[in-house]
Parts: sequence; C-alpha cells; structure tokens
Amino acid sequence: MAELETRELEYFVVLAEELHFGRAAARLLIAQPALSKAIRRVESRLRVTLLERSSRHVALTPAGQALVDHGRHALNAVSAAVDKARRAGDRQVPLRLVIKPGGDAGLLSGILAAYARQPDARQVDILFGGATDRADFVRDGRADVALLYKPFDDLTGLDHETLAVEGRVAILPPGHRLASRDELTLADLAQETFPRWKGVRWTGAPEGNEGPEVTDAAEVLQMIRLGRTVAILPRSLARPPHPDLVYRPVTDAPTSELVIAWAQEDSRLLVAAFITAATDAATEANKATEANEADAKVEGPAGTLREVPAG
Repeated sequence: MAELETRELEYFVVLAEELHFGRAAARLLIAQPALSKAIRRVESRLRVTLLERSSRHVALTPAGQALVDHGRHALNAVSAAVDKARRAGDRQVPLRLVIKPGGDAGLLSGILAAYARQPDARQVDILFGGATDRADFVRDGRADVALLYKPFDDLTGLDHETLAVEGRVAILPPGHRLASRDELTLADLAQETFPRWKGVRWTGAPEGNEGPEVTDAAEVLQMIRLGRTVAILPRSLARPPHPDLVYRPVTDAPTSELVIAWAQEDSRLLVAAFITAATDAATEANKATEANEADAKVEGPAGTLREVPAG
C-alpha cells in the first residue's frame, strides 16, 4: 500500500462505519483532531474526496464507498496473513475446522481419526458456522479448512476436494398430498412453497411459491411441521429423520457434494495433511457404504432379489 498505510485504512474504515468523528475516534482510542488530520492527509494523497462533511452529518462519497468496500477486504487479508505466519511458525497452534452442525455427512469422526494418525498431527478445534458464512471463515483466516456443500456454498477463492456425492430428499409435513408416494420428481413439487435460504442464491429446488426466509435446518423443520413449506435437502442433512415429518427421495434433483475446502494460496503442511486425512477417510467410508448397499440386496424366499431398506 504505497499510497495508503494500513493504519490509515483502518482509521477510514472505522469512520465509514460510524459516520461520526467523535465515535470513530473513541473506537480507535485516538483524539478526534488526530483522526480528522489523518483523513484529510489520505484525501490529499489519493486526490479524491472521501467524505461529505457538514456541521450535522458525515456521508460517504462514491470514492469513499469504493474505498471502504475494498478496504475491509484488504484489512482482513493483512490480518489473515499475519495470523497464518504466526500459526505456521508455532507448532502448538491447533488446526481450525469450520462446519455447520450436522454438516459432515457422518464423516467427521473418521476424518479426525485419520488425521490423528498423521505423524505431525495437531489438535483440531471445531468451529460452528451458519448456513452460508463458513466459506468466509476460511477466506478471512478464522478457520484453516471447512466442510462445505457444493453447489450451495460460494467457493470463490477456495480450492476443494470432494468427499461425498449424495442425492436429495424432499421433506413434507404429515398428511401432505405427496406423502403416499415412494419417490418424487421435481415436477411433482413444482407448485409447492419452498423456504428462502438467507444468503443462498441457488438451492436446486423448482421455482415454486416463495416461502419464509430461514437460516438453518432447525428453522426449516419447524416451518415444515407448521405446514408453511416443504424442503429439498441433501440426504445427509435430513438425518436423523424427524418422527413427525415425511421423507421421500427426489429422483431427478441435482446431487450435492460435501467438500473439504481451503484457501487457494494456503500451502501449509498442516492443511495438506488434514486434506489427505479427509480424502482417505471419505474413500474408506464410501467403500463401506457401497458394501452395505450390496449386502442390502439379499435373496428372498422364492430365490429372487429384494431390496432391504438401508438404515
């Protein structure tokens, strides 16, 4: 930042958030005149007006809005770089994994066990994120790796490896017109009301009626029980099944992928070791699942094959 010091950028971002010199100076623990002087110095150096000032209010100019939008990302990147440098040099620092509750497709125990067998394994701290913010944990350095669902999570700036590919199920309230079916298609559900996932642009559900906004699976299940909506979820997120709801496979719904994700520029050995453990554990779990599905096909009394429901 040849034309702008990190400290000056922090001053401006805080001021942009407060839009009040006194409150911003108090947050920054500096005197108000010093803050005013620093902002004028930045405007002079950049040759733009960042703030419209009057005796009653402070407002951002278009140039100021652009600087604060990109400035936050720049400050987060600097903070993440410092944090990663410190963590890379400290052998006692744990690895941080962010997931959403229940969002591991049953693989987490196996992944942790596989990683613990690595010669240089560290402690793994589990962080819990929301439905849509876990990728941000990795991008801004709060976490080293994340379990995410593709295509629903935004993987911009991240590399990833697929751990599991799974179908999707419809979750219906009891007494629903489709509850008697053994399986469904997207066309069957075309006129239903679906929840709006906060921060998720695409859910793979058909374009039905717009339902209530939700942030997690618990809210979705509550809305379904109330008869306000139905939902289509990856199979693993629908487990364990709620006894008061009906679950039916959607045969033509797009599959979802559980992935292990990390920052593209992150080449640290501790991250690489965890990714290797995750992919190895997932491979073993997938083999076990295939074997169980094969065992579920048993000979019936007449010598024919019949399907025995798994799980």
